[in-house]
Amino acid sequence: MIETVKLGTLRWNHISHPAEEDFDFLQNKYYVHPLDIEDCKSKVNQRPKVDTYDDYYFLILHFPIFDKQGQFLRTKEVKIFWWEEQITTIGGSDWVIGKIFQEAKDQENRGEKFEVGTTDALLYLIIETVMKESFPVVRRIGDDVDRANRELFDKKAEKVIERISVARKNIILLNTVIKPQLRIFLKFEKGEVEGYADNMEDYWGNILDNYQKMWDMVEDYQELIEGLSRTFDSLMANRTNEVMRILTLISSIILPLTFITGIYGMNIDLPMQKQGMAFILILVTLVMVAITMLIYFKKKHWM
Repeated sequence: MIETVKLGTLRWNHISHPAEEDFDFLQNKYYVHPLDIEDCKSKVNQRPKVDTYDDYYFLILHFPIFDKQGQFLRTKEVKIFWWEEQITTIGGSDWVIGKIFQEAKDQENRGEKFEVGTTDALLYLIIETVMKESFPVVRRIGDDVDRANRELFDKKAEKVIERISVARKNIILLNTVIKPQLRIFLKFEKGEVEGYADNMEDYWGNILDNYQKMWDMVEDYQELIEGLSRTFDSLMANRTNEVMRILTLISSIILPLTFITGIYGMNIDLPMQKQGMAFILILVTLVMVAITMLIYFKKKHWM
């Protein structure tokens, strides 16, 4: 269902849960290109892009949000049709754009003016607001990386592995969300996407600067998480080597003792076998052998 807010001479149409009749309306009334309708109908996320036509622009933008468990990031996709006198947004009503639209609708009902003069300004307001919502998401990934760094030397390896793996997965998704949109807003700032209002380059430049800032943050987090991953792998390898070293030393000490006890366990006549002190003598010999090997290993700095 299409909801509409009038902003002076402008119109903002919002479709929170698009149905077939909504797409038919866009195509029949506003002559939207069939390929754009196909992109809107697709259940698979499209790549971020801006398509330019004679009388309108079509944008697909992605923004990161956390899932219901608050652990993994997922991509929220918004589609925007942008004319000179109106904008049509397609996205969930429970998300940021739906909230902005509801705010504009409430102001209209109260008779208050929504301070935008052009659709360019309205588009900027929408993108800027959603982008601001993305900053806490990116910073939270940074907090997860810092937490993994603090827990790196913790003995609970499984917990650290899980935290590093989750952070790496989220950083990869942020890369796929932010990187393509840097190119889009670079086109805006350079004037390759002209829009319908003058002197908007500084505003688009502000959007680009914020995206660049997020991109720099993500690159830093990626370098940190890769470094933490390598450090963690080295720690695990060192711990494994330490365990193997200790087990090898124990095996080396037990081997001659096992050999001696094995000989005296055979059913044949051996020296001192029939003496009453045989058990004590053999036990003392075993202890002396073990102590000698321990001293030797200590002298060689093997333990």
